[in-house]
Amino acid sequence: MNIHAQHTSLAGHITVPGSKSHTIRALLLASLAEGVSHIANPLPSADCLSTGKALPLIGAGIDFSEPERWTVQGAGKRIHLPDNVVDVGNSGSLLYFLSPIAATFEGWSVFTGDESIRRRPVSHVADVLRQLGAEAYVARPGSTSCPLIIKGPIAAGRKVLTEGAVSSQYISGLMMAALRLSATLHIELSDPKETPYLTMTQKWLESVGAVVSISPDFKQIAVTAPASLKAFDCTIPSDWEAVAFPLVAALITDSEIVIDNVDGSGTQGDDAIVSVLQSLGADIDWDRQKATLTVRGGKKARNGVGLLSTEGLPNAELHVNLSGYPDAICAVAVAACFTEGTVYIEDIGVCRRKETDRITVLTKELGKLGAELEEGADYLVVHGHSPILPDGSVNPDFALHGAEVESYDDHRVAMSLACLGLGLPAGEKLLVRRAECCAVSFPHFFDLMNKLGARFAADDSATK
Repeated sequence: MNIHAQHTSLAGHITVPGSKSHTIRALLLASLAEGVSHIANPLPSADCLSTGKALPLIGAGIDFSEPERWTVQGAGKRIHLPDNVVDVGNSGSLLYFLSPIAATFEGWSVFTGDESIRRRPVSHVADVLRQLGAEAYVARPGSTSCPLIIKGPIAAGRKVLTEGAVSSQYISGLMMAALRLSATLHIELSDPKETPYLTMTQKWLESVGAVVSISPDFKQIAVTAPASLKAFDCTIPSDWEAVAFPLVAALITDSEIVIDNVDGSGTQGDDAIVSVLQSLGADIDWDRQKATLTVRGGKKARNGVGLLSTEGLPNAELHVNLSGYPDAICAVAVAACFTEGTVYIEDIGVCRRKETDRITVLTKELGKLGAELEEGADYLVVHGHSPILPDGSVNPDFALHGAEVESYDDHRVAMSLACLGLGLPAGEKLLVRRAECCAVSFPHFFDLMNKLGARFAADDSATK
């Protein structure tokens, strides 16, 4: 599906789906537990559905019949080695979480996925599992990606030494796998990244009765084992990674929207995007009691202008470190294109190992639209311009224009580019190719945004 986007304004309320990160953790822990768990407000995205389909392979059961509340029959003591190849689809989370759990069983397990997954690195997973006594191999000679084959069981009472910069997900997988061991697992990280997600995993494990310690610098992690998990009921909070897209869309247009059911628990590092955008002058009110974000952009801002600028920052530059929440790169890069000044998006090397190399993809695709960017090994620099001057008049230096851009089947790339199109000058159109990938993390994204006035339109007549 190709999507057209053009100049518009937004108004109204939107509720984004539940968090993918929380949903997948809840599903896996419920599958390990003894008894029946209920998960309210789950995210019915492709990645979460892939996780649900994988649970029966290890002895758990899942009932999707109630869309707003999924039921998981935990495997508990009946949990077993996956009884078939685990196809994770497009879900890196499922791959990196479940493969260490599978390594706790005696016997061979095989993990693979779609074309994107078969490009993502897994050699670091094989390395840590070998440190724990398992056999683990990448199946294709010369490759570092799936299929991944593992022969367990891993041993208890050992310490894992690993970098941690490639991804936090396999560290979370090790923490969950530790619950099945007979002695405490110690993990030492030399360069921990995406640390809010490690905290999220810690809080989930503690919520089901596990004992977890993480040092202040995140370099030392210990999970006390064994742990006997009991079934639980939970409600999945809204997904901050999804909140970022209507948030940025409203700021770059003459809009006023309210995002409802916003998670204020602090378990998602991506909520830092609010303070980042506010440092540029964004008109955002976060009412934590009502769990709402009110966002005003352009002429709808309370100052009537809604200018985003780095002028008030040191050296008139914004330096934002995204090591803790790298999935925000797409939304932050789009906001930077509409900001007067230079924005440095830093410590994002992990973004080269997501669904796509997001640093290179954003440089290329935003460049097609007239943006000026520079990329480095672990950074992206955006030399942006506001569409308006401080007095509200048109900025002659604003050069963004319409074009045809590629999603690369990356859900966050697709959503960010589509939102950018809403802020283009009147008469300019943007076409995002293969935009259906948004369903990976935000089902019905275009329908929900259209209820705000986005006017996204499908166009499958475009060149394929």
